[in-house]
Amino acid sequence: MNPAQLKKTTAKASRVTRKLRRRFDLTQSVITPYALTWFEVIGYTVLLEPDIALGKHQIGRSNYTEVVLRDRFHDALQKINPKKPDEAIAAAIYQVTCTESSDLLENNRRFHKFLTDGVEVEYLYNQEIVHDKLWLIDTSNLLNNDWLAIHPLTVVEGSYAHCPDLVVFINGLPLAVIVSIQSSDQQATFKAGYERIQTYIEQIPKLFDYNTFLVITYGNRARVGTLTSDWQEFLPWRTIDGEDFPAKGATELEVLIQGIFDKRRFLEQVLHLIVFEENGTSISKKLLRRPFCTTQYPKKSLRQSW
Repeated sequence: MNPAQLKKTTAKASRVTRKLRRRFDLTQSVITPYALTWFEVIGYTVLLEPDIALGKHQIGRSNYTEVVLRDRFHDALQKINPKKPDEAIAAAIYQVTCTESSDLLENNRRFHKFLTDGVEVEYLYNQEIVHDKLWLIDTSNLLNNDWLAIHPLTVVEGSYAHCPDLVVFINGLPLAVIVSIQSSDQQATFKAGYERIQTYIEQIPKLFDYNTFLVITYGNRARVGTLTSDWQEFLPWRTIDGEDFPAKGATELEVLIQGIFDKRRFLEQVLHLIVFEENGTSISKKLLRRPFCTTQYPKKSLRQSW
């Protein structure tokens, strides 16, 4: 995009953002206040984009084309890798933020390897070439990570501008995208949410280079999937702690947010329950679901059926 096009598209996005305060007033929000509250309950910072646009919060993002919050990413890397020099931090940021392929899934698989195996960097230090490794997340000390949810998030790419309802950032990296269907729309289905996600993937793909989970919500109902899940493969999450089923009356949305986005469980799923499978020339990304995560029957009944 040339500077004139970028200026025109960014101006368009700014007009969209000015409307967001009215559109996303909590009494009319597409994402229910209930969802935002649960993210706060489990320890995330929750920010509204209209407040960010008005300068009430700084997120380390200079324009709408950026999907990585570079300042937060930089600060998190320094905190997680305290003994590494600035040259190593800069080299890691460069590797993570510079994509090597035009293929979204290849970029996504490469980034997932960075998450799980660390980033191997090479840099010049004291006139010597140094080979080193940095980590993007701290699995031993959850407090060293930056947990943020932004509602909504305007993203501009090319001539397109979209506002995904909620984007979850860990250390400035957009690891999850949540889209919601208006619960007042009697014709709304989870398929409609899936189709909206496909539009985002097609028109603002750089947001999804870093994606781990996709979530579709409809009122207090919720489904989770990955970049390659068909719409029927988006499934509810039935258990919060992986052991017991929630109390009667708990909604799908509540269970999914607590069950997947709890800080410890989120990192465990990112590191251990995401796999990429190759089938010929295609790549499939899967979330390994334990049976009790998607069944409606209690664990005791499952055991009896074995």
